[in-house]
Amino acid sequence: MRAHYLQHVPFEGLGCIEPWLKAAGYEITHTRLFESTQFPEPNELDLLVVMGGPMSANDEGRLPWLIQEKQFIHRCLRGGKSILGVCLGAQLIASAMGARVYRNREKEIGWFPVEGVLPAGSSTFRFPTSAEVFHWHGETFDLPPGAIRLARSEGCENQAFQVERNVIGLQFHLEITPVGALALLENCRSDLTPGPYVQIEQELRAAPASRYHAINGIMDDILAYLSRLDRQPA
Repeated sequence: MRAHYLQHVPFEGLGCIEPWLKAAGYEITHTRLFESTQFPEPNELDLLVVMGGPMSANDEGRLPWLIQEKQFIHRCLRGGKSILGVCLGAQLIASAMGARVYRNREKEIGWFPVEGVLPAGSSTFRFPTSAEVFHWHGETFDLPPGAIRLARSEGCENQAFQVERNVIGLQFHLEITPVGALALLENCRSDLTPGPYVQIEQELRAAPASRYHAINGIMDDILAYLSRLDRQPA
């Protein structure tokens, strides 16, 4: 099995996704868009992971490689590949499907709760009724055509979505580790402007390891869900 990930900046890597993929037996390859725009053929992949980044999904004029990236994501969507998008990654999936990406009414940075909103009996991935997760975003998206909302929060209505059984987009960061959170602080400290859903740096640094462990567990469940789809016979 092969998992390929799209990375937009050096300081936003796979986090807890990497050890899970290795333990599950995936070969891991990447396109680091700050270095290269070489993409594999979608039929060579089992799983595509689209990571976060500080740029906007709408920055095609400033970053023309976003056009190529969205085209590649669209090809993977058409090919029925399992796809996971994280923060910017979810916004790029939404954009590649024709949905609008725009500034959220509130910036969300720090540890805030989201709630699962799936109706009873749904066959999609089920989030916990409530979970405190790590956010770092100022934009949001409309749900893509055919998508089901999986989670919401007070600060952002569309926190997670699923398309069919193979595509999941997350506005928040379940993959984050303490090292990853510090990297975001060091590189994006200017984002910490006062707001109702923006924690100060001291609060972010004080988060206990148990918080990371809890959200990494949810990410493990999502990866297991998508991996089971990968292993279904054609």
